[in-house]
Amino acid sequence: MPELEKSATAVVTRRTNEAKERFQRFLKQNNLRQTPERFAVLREVYSGSGHFDADELHVRLKIKGERVSRATVYNTLDLLQEADLVIRHQFGQNQAKYEPAFSYRQHDHLICTDCDEVFEFCDPRIQGIQEMVGEIFRFNIQSHSLHVYGSCERADCPNRPAR
Repeated sequence: MPELEKSATAVVTRRTNEAKERFQRFLKQNNLRQTPERFAVLREVYSGSGHFDADELHVRLKIKGERVSRATVYNTLDLLQEADLVIRHQFGQNQAKYEPAFSYRQHDHLICTDCDEVFEFCDPRIQGIQEMVGEIFRFNIQSHSLHVYGSCERADCPNRPAR
């Protein structure tokens, strides 16, 4: 395995282990059961990349042979959100999408209204604008969320209208 792959795998493993420890503390503090199914959901959330909905996550778990009900997936995602381990996004009218939250960098989203593809981007100028606006309004900004909607210009956009 090339060094870069080993390094990326080590980062994912470390991040997953840290998220697991944090989830264990959260469950214990809230007197909730630490079940294998909940940890299977957590592992799958942190093993993937990008955005996913609860049904996609359920299918991925089933493909891997995990015996996790759809209800458990939804309930565990709610717990993970409460524990600040996932972020829930409502992009337009579509089903909610999730992404890992623990130990991930701040980023923003472009959402194609034709194919529902979500593209992540990070521009440090946005952080600068946020800080400047906070100073002007004497406002302590804790976080921000930027979702930009439009039509992607990719030739392979499956729902792109004919032009």
